[in-house]
Amino acid sequence: MLLVQDWVKRAAVSGLGLMLWTLPAAALEEVEIRVEGPSEEVETRIETAISNLSRLTVAVSEGIEAPQDVAAAALADYSTAVQALYDAGYYSGTVGIALDGQEASELALLNLPQGFSRAVIRIDTGPQFRFREAEISPTNSRTELPEGFAPGQPAETGVIREAVSATIESWRQRGHAKARTESQRAVAFHDIARLDVAVGIDPGPRLNFGRMVVTTDSNVRQAAIRRIAGFPEGARFDPDDVERVVNRLRRTGAFSSVTMTEAETPGADGRLDMRLAVSDRKPRRIGFGAELSTQEGGALTAFWLHRNIFGGAERLRFDGDISNIGSAESGLDYSIAGRLDIPAVYGAETDGYIRASLSREDEPTYLSNRAEFGVGATRRLSDRLTSELGLGLRYSETEDDLGTREFLLLTLPGTLTYDTRSNELNPKSGYYVTASATPFLGLNSTDNGVKFDIDARGYWGFGEDDPNVAALRIQLGSVVGPELTDAPPDFLYTSGGGGTVRGQPFRSLTVDLGGGDEIGGRSFLGLSAEYRRDVTENLGLVGFYDTGYIGAESAYDGSGQWHAGAGIGVRYQTGIGPIRFDVAGPAGGETGDGVQFYIGIGQAF
Repeated sequence: MLLVQDWVKRAAVSGLGLMLWTLPAAALEEVEIRVEGPSEEVETRIETAISNLSRLTVAVSEGIEAPQDVAAAALADYSTAVQALYDAGYYSGTVGIALDGQEASELALLNLPQGFSRAVIRIDTGPQFRFREAEISPTNSRTELPEGFAPGQPAETGVIREAVSATIESWRQRGHAKARTESQRAVAFHDIARLDVAVGIDPGPRLNFGRMVVTTDSNVRQAAIRRIAGFPEGARFDPDDVERVVNRLRRTGAFSSVTMTEAETPGADGRLDMRLAVSDRKPRRIGFGAELSTQEGGALTAFWLHRNIFGGAERLRFDGDISNIGSAESGLDYSIAGRLDIPAVYGAETDGYIRASLSREDEPTYLSNRAEFGVGATRRLSDRLTSELGLGLRYSETEDDLGTREFLLLTLPGTLTYDTRSNELNPKSGYYVTASATPFLGLNSTDNGVKFDIDARGYWGFGEDDPNVAALRIQLGSVVGPELTDAPPDFLYTSGGGGTVRGQPFRSLTVDLGGGDEIGGRSFLGLSAEYRRDVTENLGLVGFYDTGYIGAESAYDGSGQWHAGAGIGVRYQTGIGPIRFDVAGPAGGETGDGVQFYIGIGQAF
């Protein structure tokens, strides 16, 4: 057995040159870890910590045979075991490591046997130490020390590290970029199982940001990099500002990596230069997608993207799609759209965009040919909240049960988006809410009005590692201003199909005008709930229920109609998100019967 206090003396011999010629040896086959402690919980904690870092465990998994390598691994594991004890607050324990019954620290390293087959790591924890004194200074008003760093609490080394890290970070938040540990003192009282800890911190001087020095070449112009970064030269040092600069550059998508490091020493004027290194991402990207459902038919999408089209990290993207392929309910829909995003057009947090699109929609209630053009800006209000405001011109020629009409609209779309989802394609926690208002002004005979839309989603994971997820979605829509029969048909709402109510035919819920004429509604309410369960690492099951409401009035008044659908699904996880297969049928309403199938990529919402 080896006392914890003496392990360093023995472990030093592991550095000897062990280059002896040996006969072929059998590999180490087994490592047993035995821990004797005050409780099963403590024993499991220490055993797990040693197992995760043990060199002997690695030797078994890799089939190590050379006795010199096995002996070196055993000697290294003395340090691993001691650290596991210290991390849990045990400073007077004992550690023994036997190779085929021989204590590893007592082996004659120049005369080893031909091989080892079994290792046993024996731990006796002894009593857990508690803090008698726990001091760290100086601190400041922003310092939040861990609750465990206090007299009477278990003296775990992890708590000490957290306290030091929290104190240094609090000084950095106040502008002391070079705060560091100046002194450390730890005294263990073995007779009473107590530990005194005193840590001294040197905050160093308060510093301001100096220059941002770009240290790497890039196809993005330096002037654009500086504009996008919004580096606060001359302002008081703040690590949060450093993170914001890095995130702004990453968000452009033009760089595969962005790092910012501090200069070793500040200047005599109290300014600290920062070094920026970027690595360009491949500028071009193309992508394809496909979905399939029983009623809606197939859908194909594709895009082409250039991340640095003019050398200023501008993002040019073209999207094309064809949908309702083979649909029994409507004809082909197809569209092509282009959008140019220009970063930092008005300050580092505001991006500009130009967009244009041409589309044809052949839906159950109308046929529309449409052209749109718009400009606008997107501003990040926080890490989670973004806003967008635009100005657009929209022309459409539509044919429905009311005849053929033309609409020319000037629009002012505005959107707020709040997103805390853990993952965009397969979220297990967080929220996503987007709310938009689109005032429109008729430039021909079209009435003026406003279109409102809200899409709110929440995700709650539960169970160890969140194998279960409850997901809820609420959709609201309203068109205010024009009468139902005067509103642009492609502004009105229908319900049914993959985006609203699965199990109901595509866009089957409408407003009945009488005489066989149908049109979309001015109000929409959609509710969807899912329970998702991971069965294996790659396979999951889903149960869901969707319901939708369409009304002729601008707000819900109960005069409209409801329908619902329910079903089950399978999810197969891939590197680009889950592949979705859903089977659903009607659960309420009078718009459909029979079973519907849906196949796509990503969760339904």
